Amino acid sequence: MSKDSHDNDRLLDHAYDGIQEYDNPLPRWWVWIFYATIIFAVAYYFDFTGRVRGPGRIKEYEQQMADAAKRWPAPADGVDESVLLALAKDAQTLALGKSTFATNCVACHRADAGGLIGPNLTDEYWIHGGTLAAIYKTVDAGVLEKGMPNWGKLLKPEQVKAVAVYVGSLKGTNPPNPKAPQGDKQP
Repeated sequence: MSKDSHDNDRLLDHAYDGIQEYDNPLPRWWVWIFYATIIFAVAYYFDFTGRVRGPGRIKEYEQQMADAAKRWPAPADGVDESVLLALAKDAQTLALGKSTFATNCVACHRADAGGLIGPNLTDEYWIHGGTLAAIYKTVDAGVLEKGMPNWGKLLKPEQVKAVAVYVGSLKGTNPPNPKAPQGDKQP
């Protein structure tokens, strides 16, 4: 059989626009890969065990974050009630707290801390806790939904501690015309 007759066998019987169609089948390896992808897709769809899909990208991300937190723990700044109580006895810390308060906090809490936009800081009522540690946490992390910025990102750590100690020292100072009490009464 000549090459010409072999090619004629693969020509199809119809023509379009004067062009006769040639039967050119796909290579067998490509067809087998196509069938394999169909089988894999069905198996992937019905994968109840999770062996193919795995735990999912969100669980995988959470696991990686937990592993990273274990491997590189966040540095503890060592701020607790006892550290802040010790700082409350230091005149330099109170002076730093007073100047930082005057620079950053008077717009919302007034110079006498009686409250303006922000709450009164001199009474027994506190929205987020009245202990020195709670005050430090509020100043450091802020309360964005109430409009208080997270001063921990804007001030130095010693300034945040000093402001917390200074605010704690203002309890019971009774400024004139204070803002009405907000929050829960603290002992």
